[in-house]
Amino acid sequence: MKLILSSCDFRNEKSKKTILNNLSKPVDQCKLLFIPNEKATYETIHSEKYFLRMQEFGFARDNISVFDYYNEQQFINLDLDVIYISGGNTFATLKRIKDCGFDKEIIRYVRSGVLYIGGSAGAHIATQSVAHIAAFDPIPDGMTDFKGLGLFDGIIFCHYTEEHKALYDKLKSEGKYKVFALRDEDSLVVASTNDDVIRHYDLMIDENNDPVRDPEPLRQSVCLRY
Repeated sequence: MKLILSSCDFRNEKSKKTILNNLSKPVDQCKLLFIPNEKATYETIHSEKYFLRMQEFGFARDNISVFDYYNEQQFINLDLDVIYISGGNTFATLKRIKDCGFDKEIIRYVRSGVLYIGGSAGAHIATQSVAHIAAFDPIPDGMTDFKGLGLFDGIIFCHYTEEHKALYDKLKSEGKYKVFALRDEDSLVVASTNDDVIRHYDLMIDENNDPVRDPEPLRQSVCLRY
């Protein structure tokens, strides 16, 4: 499995460079499934809006699929290189994915070797839990399941600044999950042969969660912070 998780994905030059440098092939050759956030309507999904955005990031039009929440079955067992979920309301986007049952399909794709790119909400969704994001995003009425996809062993705190230190320290002191703080320019690149949960990222990150600023070439079972 391989994940690229960041606060700003293609919207930040540093994290964009990290993504492009860690693709298995040139971006215009990658077959992409883009999963839009909770605001996506039937009309926008079937318009050129998301295709144009992905082309702006370098993907070729013929290689782009935009996930349709109203017809999820057509996106099962595609030939893909990348699944990409960007920003939005973490809870509402996760709920919408789970409500149509596509969370299990995302996990299947990633375990089979499809790269997962998550930016902001997309990064949170890949982790063990999104409950801590209630400090920033409103929770949709009736939502009680805050488990993420479980692809990353721990939780992530995107858009971190010093103003958030008290909450970050609280989450770490609780000890329920390993906690990673990502500033807007930061990214985590995680690779593992583990079929269930990636647990080896701490091989490249010290106990104080300080950034690794001299990354080595990616190897299996590592997590590099950029």
